[in-house]
Amino acid sequence: MDAGLRGRVVVITGASKGIGLACAFAFAREGAKVVGISRELAHLHAAQHDLQREGLHMEVAAADLRDSVAAQFVVEAIENDFGPIDVLVNCAGAAKRTPVAELHADAMQASMQSKYFTYMHMIDPVIRHMAARGQGSIVNVVGQGGRQANPLHIGGGAANAALMLASVGFANAYARQGVRVNVINPGMTRTGRVQEGLIAASRASGRPTDELLAEQLSDIPMGRMAEPEEVANVALFLASPLASYVTGAVIPMDGGKVSVI
Repeated sequence: MDAGLRGRVVVITGASKGIGLACAFAFAREGAKVVGISRELAHLHAAQHDLQREGLHMEVAAADLRDSVAAQFVVEAIENDFGPIDVLVNCAGAAKRTPVAELHADAMQASMQSKYFTYMHMIDPVIRHMAARGQGSIVNVVGQGGRQANPLHIGGGAANAALMLASVGFANAYARQGVRVNVINPGMTRTGRVQEGLIAASRASGRPTDELLAEQLSDIPMGRMAEPEEVANVALFLASPLASYVTGAVIPMDGGKVSVI
């Protein structure tokens, strides 16, 4: 299927692993000019080699997106080197799951810096450039933790909730200027974040991680966690002209766990 993205400049944050890396593969297969951003250049080069083994290409740029100046700089560098950014897929940043006994003010601040502001710092310059050109698409991969309170994920959940609200607000504000903004909320997905969450849950409950994993999987109606590639496929659709009348959508991908209308 041709998603209409061939030759488009697609920037993916958090592209060195997990869902971000899966997105890099998905967009590169569509013929997009993919630029991956992450903090660690070595991790980006490893991801770049992964794509090369399948005959795919990704340009890379290292930046700490918790810093608004670094985000502004990398956006300008990308547009100077590769052309106007057509699509931004935000996957960078993840708030640590923290037992409530360990959740102090500094941990809450770190959660917002690592998740909310990494997205906001990229969206701010990119969406203004898109609006000036009259077109563009932004997909924010956020997380169902922003819709369902979890004592182990208060900081991260608050960041996710704020991202959902900001995303829908941007979608409304920029719709008439040709810019679409959508959200994907994955539930449990097969990335390194799963083990991190299980370890935090084990610290809080004293129960073994394998027991906790089996319990969490049993709560998912589909009986399994998502694969990163499944999330990437939805991001690809939302970013593409195939979803030209979709903006302000918040799409759950949790296997049916949280049933809300």
